[in-house]
Amino acid sequence: MWYKTEHKKQKIKLLSGIVTMSSSTTSQPRYSLNRKVAVMGYPHVGKSSIVQRFTQNMFPDRYETTIEDQHTKHHTAFHRDFNLRVTDTAGQQEYTVFPRSCSLDVAGFLLVYAIDDRKSFDICSSIYEKIISVYGDPSIPIIIVGNKCDLGTQRVVQQEEGKELAKQCEAKFVEITARETNRVNEVFELLLREIEISRGNLRGPPQQQTKEQTSSDPNDPKNCVIS
Repeated sequence: MWYKTEHKKQKIKLLSGIVTMSSSTTSQPRYSLNRKVAVMGYPHVGKSSIVQRFTQNMFPDRYETTIEDQHTKHHTAFHRDFNLRVTDTAGQQEYTVFPRSCSLDVAGFLLVYAIDDRKSFDICSSIYEKIISVYGDPSIPIIIVGNKCDLGTQRVVQQEEGKELAKQCEAKFVEITARETNRVNEVFELLLREIEISRGNLRGPPQQQTKEQTSSDPNDPKNCVIS
């Protein structure tokens, strides 16, 4: 009897171990999705500041002209892991040739202007047309980004103008300052969301896509918008 009891206990322990092992072996590993995005816009609008804030959580102390830089970041959003390649492009002029690095395999674009620079806003339409001409797809994910919203007293481009441009481009519109990490992260996550929706990996439009912060003063630096 004693032998049978001990044998039964050992059998239960053995079976318990098999179940645990089975449970661990059936768990699925997390795979990272590779996504390439590009940041484009007129010179001096803060493209590099946005990219460095997102990839390195830093804000540059001085301006340096960017020829072109490549950055990478591992980012988790929507219960998914992403390996992001971010191309920080040189400033685009009206007749600048479209950069070859952005001519292939870019999943989405941030199109940046500065709210205190009218020319940078006006050039956005030209850059948008170049993107559509190269990719031949007006549905490619694009976020129109009005940067430097902390310079509200120097604003020359109104929020409604940015929203109207985004509407014409069938894009999302965002106003941010690259000085705020959370706001910059929201922009890249918004772009990632649009990319995943366009690929059928997420359902849209989620509630988070429309988020607006307002104040009675349009020059309030806290009055940055995502819509």
